[in-house]
Amino acid sequence: MIVVVSQARTKPGEEHARAYIELSSEFGRFFRDHSGFRGRRLVRGVEDPQHFTHLRWFDSIQSYEECTRAPRYVEHTVLMYEHLEPYDSYPREYLEVVLDEPDPQGTR
Repeated sequence: MIVVVSQARTKPGEEHARAYIELSSEFGRFFRDHSGFRGRRLVRGVEDPQHFTHLRWFDSIQSYEECTRAPRYVEHTVLMYEHLEPYDSYPREYLEVVLDEPDPQGTR
């Protein structure tokens, strides 16, 4: 299993953070029906609420990349980027899951 990690920093103002969260929620439609998709989380910095990390779990990098070729995927990311501070390169990283300890409370 792999996790795709993306970092984002919203423009100043809570309205940009709220818009980014809403668009991120809608973004899930590109993944939910794919057989290789295993889940995702969007986490927000406590000390820096403009900082977000998007975690998406897949069986393989190929599964993730298939989702990125879905119709309107790129257009949706452009809508999300309107609420982010500009950056020079796409801040995405592929990581291999090497330890996956379940939540003992079953809340994850």
